Amino acid sequence: MYAIIKASGQQFKVQEGDVICFDKMGLEPKSEVEFNEVLALDDGELKIGTPLVEGAVVKGEVINEGRDRKVVIFKKRRRKDSKLKRGFRRDFTRVRITKIA
Repeated sequence: MYAIIKASGQQFKVQEGDVICFDKMGLEPKSEVEFNEVLALDDGELKIGTPLVEGAVVKGEVINEGRDRKVVIFKKRRRKDSKLKRGFRRDFTRVRITKIA
């Protein structure tokens, strides 16, 4: 059984027991989170929403929040003496999917 949900502007394919990193939600660890925007649900037969599956809910438990590894963006234009170096660390919320209903 799996579901395709929409959260933080992205789509995720989730199953029960999966651990997914979403954009930072500002929630406390061990709190419950509910995703109502279910785009598709497969429980033996595939149900595709138009645009959402009615009555479908995915529940999860927040594990922790943190910051990802640094991503270095380096741009160089050859023969122009032009360089740009920037760093970026993404804030995330790690969620364990507990129930698909």
